[in-house]
Amino acid sequence: MSTESLPRESIWRQISHLSDALINVLLPPVCAGCNKVGELFCTECRSKVLWVRDPVCLSCGKPSDTVASLCIACYRYPFAVRQIRSATLHVDPVRCALHRMKYEGYFALADPLAKLMVQAWPRWQSAIDIVIPIPLHSERKRQRGYNQAELLVKEARKSLNWLSVPEALSRPKRTSPQVGLNLNQRQRNVHRAFTADEAMVAGKRVLLVDDVCTTGSTLDSAARVLHDAGALSVDAFCLTTVAGSYTISQI
Repeated sequence: MSTESLPRESIWRQISHLSDALINVLLPPVCAGCNKVGELFCTECRSKVLWVRDPVCLSCGKPSDTVASLCIACYRYPFAVRQIRSATLHVDPVRCALHRMKYEGYFALADPLAKLMVQAWPRWQSAIDIVIPIPLHSERKRQRGYNQAELLVKEARKSLNWLSVPEALSRPKRTSPQVGLNLNQRQRNVHRAFTADEAMVAGKRVLLVDDVCTTGSTLDSAARVLHDAGALSVDAFCLTTVAGSYTISQI
């Protein structure tokens, strides 16, 4: 078939595929988990992913020793999020790949990492109307060049048919990075950090999406604002969760 008989969209798609193939030949991808040449996240690294499995805390979704119960932290400090669930544990090779995506400009990793979320979603899915990626402050997004949570949602929705509404939640307050802060510091850091658009969220069942859940403080702060704006319910789904890093003494 000649190119004259192909739709314009098909022609550009073929050109795009050829360009991608040429780039892969000249600059083959390197695995973000093990540095092996060939894929951004290789088959061997995917086989080493530690998935979150039941039992988990009914609230924060972190692995638990007890079925159908809350962990001590969530019992003492209830979240505004109805439930937080995560696809994987925050350990290598996913941890390494996510670090490269966030801090080293490997934004193309959103595709293979989002596929992990897609694979785990049937296990943890809840009834939702709209999906909102946790926003970055505008200055931090400008410095990084992208919001990793937005990229994960953009890739995941290709398979999950999520209705993404990133503009429904904004982050006008610039906060310090959460890395290295304990629970109380994290809660103070993100207090009143978000603003929700009532017209977009009122009466909606909202799913918040973020890359990693450490203490849940960011998700909790966003959920409180969404509830104040009239959201019917707020759940959360993350790529990874940090388990076992925060003891009761730290809380």
